[in-house]
Parts: sequence; structure tokens; C-alpha cells
Amino acid sequence: MSTRKLIRNGVLVTASDTFEADILIEKGKITQIGIGLVPDERTEVVDAVGCYVIPGGIDPHTHLDMPFGGTVTADDFATGTTAAAFGGTTTIIDFCLTQKGRPLIESLQEWHAKAEGKAAIDYGFHLMIGEMNDQVLEELPQIIEEEGVSSFKVFMAYKNQFQADDGILFQTLQKAKEYGALVMVHAENGDVIDLLVRQALAEGRTEPIHHALTRPSMLEGEATGRAARLAALADSQLYVVHVTCAEAVEQIARMREMGYRIWGRPVLSI
Repeated sequence: MSTRKLIRNGVLVTASDTFEADILIEKGKITQIGIGLVPDERTEVVDAVGCYVIPGGIDPHTHLDMPFGGTVTADDFATGTTAAAFGGTTTIIDFCLTQKGRPLIESLQEWHAKAEGKAAIDYGFHLMIGEMNDQVLEELPQIIEEEGVSSFKVFMAYKNQFQADDGILFQTLQKAKEYGALVMVHAENGDVIDLLVRQALAEGRTEPIHHALTRPSMLEGEATGRAARLAALADSQLYVVHVTCAEAVEQIARMREMGYRIWGRPVLSI
């Protein structure tokens, strides 16, 4: 297989411009962009006339082959990454779940095994932190420096499954600052939601609408604000995933206006 590839006659799309040009790739790296580039006998030529040539996309939030709530997500690393590649996504960052009392490295190895021989594109992992103790503290430097994991997920929801308390979240934020890592949260008040769910079930309110009614947006806003303030106190950085409501957006915007490193990612719908 040639280590040189010339993509000709396409419309290149960069972060700032769109223009017609050729692009030469050598050993996986772009080495030249120009008009009328001439290939040699070692070069594979791709005619992109009528096509856009864009950078590969990165999807930073996937759940492939993930067990949850008595089931498993529909896509595994074969189907999920193949679909991503067809859509122009060349890298994903999946969520690696952990279990209390189990070494973090074992969970990472399990997720690597899920992807081995199946992934059609590049992948990395966010690592769930569900507890903070001497074992976790001892492992974190290895996870970051040797395994290349630089982002951690803390659930504020799903009581008795994934939920961590505020102390665990705050310690994770502190350690993330120390190691230059990023903490992300699923921001909902899991304790109150659990109570509302149990009350609904006891009253026989099991229609699908009650899934929403037991998770009012006010509780997402409250948890988002709480997590953002803990991040500010730790002088750390926070990424709030699947933001769904104005109450959460307002909390993120307020903290950003105050100069804190808080980001949010909205839920996208088609």
C-alpha cells in the first residue's frame, strides 16, 4: 500500500476557509496543499471532483456495547464505528464504566477488549469515577500517563447504580486539576429523582410521560449549578454533558461570565 496519497480536484474545507485545491498526504500526514500538484509513481491518486474534502470528525460522547438498566446499547464497536466512518467521523471517545472495589485498569482493559478487532476508526476513553479512595488515587497517575486517559466522568444521577456523592465529585475535580485532566458530569439531582420515581411507582403513575415528570428541569439546573460551583472551588475545569434545559444553560453561562472554566454540551435532536 502506498504511503503517499494525492486527493485532487476537490473543495477543501478547513476551520476558516473553503477553497478548491489538491492535498498531498504522506505517511498519514498532510504535507502539501496547492493547485495542480503532480503525483509520482509512488502516489495513490484520488479524484475528488464534485466532492468536499473535510477533516475527520470527532464524536466525544458515545456509548458502545455498554450495559445499563438490564440491557446493552444497540451498537457495539463494529457497527458503531463503521456507521461513524460512513458519516465522516474518524475518532470517537467512548465511556468506560467502572465498578466500586475493582481496579480502574481492569475496567479499561475490558473496554479495550470490546473494541479489539472491531473498531474501524480511532477511539479513546473517558473513565467513570464512582469512588475515591487510596486505590483510585494510586491508580490515577498511571491511568493518565500510561493509558492516555485525560477525562473523567462523574454521575450525579442514577442513584444506587452510578451516582457519586459531592465529596467524590469534589475530590475528582481536585485531582483533575493536579494532573491537568478534565472532569465531566451527568448533572441531575439523583437523590430527589430517585424519591420522585419511587413516589410515582407507588401511586401507579407508570405512563411514559412520568419519566419526564419525575425528572423536572429544575433538578438538572440545580445539579449543574452545584457541580459548577464545586469546580470553581477546586479551581478545576468542568464539562457538563447533555445539557437539556434553560436552567442548566443559565448556570453554565453565569459561571463562565465569572471567569470559570465551565463548558456545556447540549443534547442534539434531528
